[in-house]
Amino acid sequence: MAVLNKIRQRSLFLILIIALALFSFVLADLFKNNSGFDTKSQNTVATINGKDITRTEFMSQVEMMQQQMGPNATNSQVMNRVWDQMVRKTILENQFEQLGISVEKDQMRDLLKNTLASAPEFLDENGLFDENKLNEFIANLKEIAPQPGFLGGQPITFSDWTNYEKNLEQNALQQEYFNLVKAGLTGTLAEGKLENELEGNKRDIKYVQIPYTSIADSVIKVSKSDVSDYIKDHKSNYQVEASRDIRYVQFKEEASVEDENKIKEDLNALLTNRAEYNQVTKLTDTIKGFLETEDNEDFINVNSDLKFNPQFLFKNQLPTAVSDSLFNLNVGEIFGVFKDGGYYKISKLLAVKQIPDSAKVRHILIPFIGSTRATPDITKTDAEAKATADSIYTIVSKDRSKFTDLLDLSSDKVSNEKDGEIEFSYRDAFAPEFKDFSFFNKVGSLDVVKTSFGYHVIEILEQTEKQKAVQIGTLARKIEPSEETIDMVFRDASNFEITVAEKDFEEVAKETDYAVRPVNKIKALDESIPGIGNQRQIVRWAFEEETEIGAVKRFTITGGYVIAQLVAKHEAGLMSVDDATASVLPIIRKEKKAELIRDRVTASSLEDIAKAENTTVKTASAITMKNPTIAGAGSEPMVVGAAFALNEGETSGLIDGEKGVYMVEVTKVTPAVELDNYQAAANRVQNQKLAVVTSKLYQALQDAAEIEDNRAKIQIQ
Repeated sequence: MAVLNKIRQRSLFLILIIALALFSFVLADLFKNNSGFDTKSQNTVATINGKDITRTEFMSQVEMMQQQMGPNATNSQVMNRVWDQMVRKTILENQFEQLGISVEKDQMRDLLKNTLASAPEFLDENGLFDENKLNEFIANLKEIAPQPGFLGGQPITFSDWTNYEKNLEQNALQQEYFNLVKAGLTGTLAEGKLENELEGNKRDIKYVQIPYTSIADSVIKVSKSDVSDYIKDHKSNYQVEASRDIRYVQFKEEASVEDENKIKEDLNALLTNRAEYNQVTKLTDTIKGFLETEDNEDFINVNSDLKFNPQFLFKNQLPTAVSDSLFNLNVGEIFGVFKDGGYYKISKLLAVKQIPDSAKVRHILIPFIGSTRATPDITKTDAEAKATADSIYTIVSKDRSKFTDLLDLSSDKVSNEKDGEIEFSYRDAFAPEFKDFSFFNKVGSLDVVKTSFGYHVIEILEQTEKQKAVQIGTLARKIEPSEETIDMVFRDASNFEITVAEKDFEEVAKETDYAVRPVNKIKALDESIPGIGNQRQIVRWAFEEETEIGAVKRFTITGGYVIAQLVAKHEAGLMSVDDATASVLPIIRKEKKAELIRDRVTASSLEDIAKAENTTVKTASAITMKNPTIAGAGSEPMVVGAAFALNEGETSGLIDGEKGVYMVEVTKVTPAVELDNYQAAANRVQNQKLAVVTSKLYQALQDAAEIEDNRAKIQIQ
C-alpha cells in the first residue's frame, strides 16, 4: 500500500518521464529515417522557381506517358520525358503569371474551332463548323463520364477532353508569350550601321605564324598543380555531378554443353515411335513419332516450345543458314537437329505450293457487332452481316461493274478511296482467311470470306508470277539451362559474394577466373549499366548514404546474378585533377608553348621573324570581323581582332592565336561603304534576333530558373 501511495504522489512526475521517453523515441526515429522533419523532400520531386512538383503529380504523368510511349520505353526514358515537360510547363507558367496572360473562354472556343474545323462530328449539312454540335458533344461527354464517347472513331473520355483543352491552352499561351518577346526585338539603325561595318570593313594583311607544333609536346611539362590551378580559375567549365564507380562480376544462367546435348537428345527421341502404357485399356500403345505422324500440327503443338505455323514460306523467309537444306527437302523428309534463334530445331517438309509473291484484290467489308475495329455505330449481328455480304455477292457475281457502286456499304474507308482495291505481299500481316483466298485462288475468283473484321466480298484482280513455297513443320526446344545448372550458378554467385566480403574483390575474381567489369562515373539518375543493361536497382544502391566504399551486394538480374562492389564516391563540385587532365592538358600545353615562343622571339619585323623561325611571310585579303578567319590559318578571332585595332602600315606585337603565335602587319584598310539608310541592315539584325527566339528563349529561362531536383533522393523508380 505504501508503494501505491508513493506512485500516486508522483504520478505527474511519472507521466512526464514517460512522455519524454516517447518523445525521444519519436525523435530518434525521425533522425534515423530523416523523414519527419523533411517530409517535403520525401514527397517533392522538384521545386522550380518556388513551385513544388509532388511525387503523386509526377507519377501520375509518368503513368500516362508510359501508355503513350509503349512498352519498349524504359522507366528512365519515360520519367525523363515527363521531367522535361513538367519543368518546361512550370517555368513558362511562371512567366505567364508574371505577365498576366491567359486564355479566356471565347479564345478557347476559337482555338477549338480552328483545331476541329474539319472534324465531321462538328460539321453541319453544308460542311461548316457548327458550335452547337461541339457544345452537345462536350455536354454528352460530361454526362456519361467516366464512360468514353468517340471522336474520329477513337474513344475519348471527359477527362481526356479536359486534358486536350489544357494542352491547347498551354500551346496558345506559349505562342502568345513567344510573340510578345518577338514583338520587343528590333534592329535599331545603330545596330544596322554596326552590322554593315562588321561585314564591310576589310583588312588586307601580311602575317607570320609560328605554329605550336614547332615545339614537341614532350618538351612541355605540365604538373598536377598546373591542372588544379587551371580548374580553379575556370570553375564554371569544370562542374560535375555526383557520381559513383563500381565493379561487378556477372554470373549467367546459361545452358551448359551438357544441357544442350540433353536438349538435342530429347528432340531426336521425338522422331521415332515409342511404346506407352495406356491406363484405361491396360494395353501398351504405340505412339507415333515425328517421322511417321500424320497429324503434324497436333504433334508439334504438344511437343514443341513453338506452336505450329501453317503459313507457306518462300526460300528467303527460311533461316538463312539452313534455307537450302530445308527448301530442297522432299515432302515428309526431316532436317535437323539445327540451332536457330535460341532454339534447337528439327524440321519436316509438309507441303509444297506454287504461290504468287503479291496479289491485288478489291473488297467490300461488312462488319458485325463485336468484330475487330467495329465502331459503336455498327448494329448488324453476325447473321445480318453475312446476309448483307451474300446479297452483295449475288449482285456482283452477275455484273462485276456493280462492285464500285456498292462500296458505300463497305466500312473499309481506306480502301474505298481506291475503289476498294488492296495490293499486298504474301509476307504482309493480313487476316489468314483473307490472305489464303487472295493467294490460293485464281485471278477473277469472287467469294464471301469471313475474318475477325467481318464478312468480305473479295475479287482477285491480279497476281504476280507464282513461285515455289514450302510449308515447314518444326519441333523446337528453347536452349535454356537445366535446374542443375541454375543451382550451380546460384552456388557460385553465393560463394563469390561471401568470399569477397572479407577478401580483395579483384584477387578473388582472378583466382576463380571470373571477369571483373569496372564501370565509372555512374550518375544518380542513370539507368543502364554497360554489359547488363537496365539495372536501376544497382544505381540506387550505389547512391544510398549507407552504402560505403568497398560494400558488396548481390543483385538478381534477368538470366542470372551480379555481384557488385562500390569502388569510389565522387561528390558534386569541381572535376578532379585526374578526370580533367585529358581536356585541360592540351590547353595548358598550348599556353606554355606560346610563352616559350614569345620568349625566344627577339625580331620585330615579319621578315626577320620568318627568317629566324624558318618560315615564310603569308598574306590574307579582305578579312572581316563578321567572319574572323584567315586564309591559310583558319579561324583566328584573336588575330583578326588585333588586325582591326591597327591602322594601315602598322605592325602588331606577338599574338597568341588558336594554332600558333602570330605577328600581323596591315597592308590595306578598306572601310565599309557608307549607306544613306541603314534600315535594310537593321532589318537583317532584327531577323537574326527573331530566328533564335524559338531555340534559345526557353533555354535562357531554364538556365535562369531555380531548380531543385530531388529525383535521385526519393524512390520514384
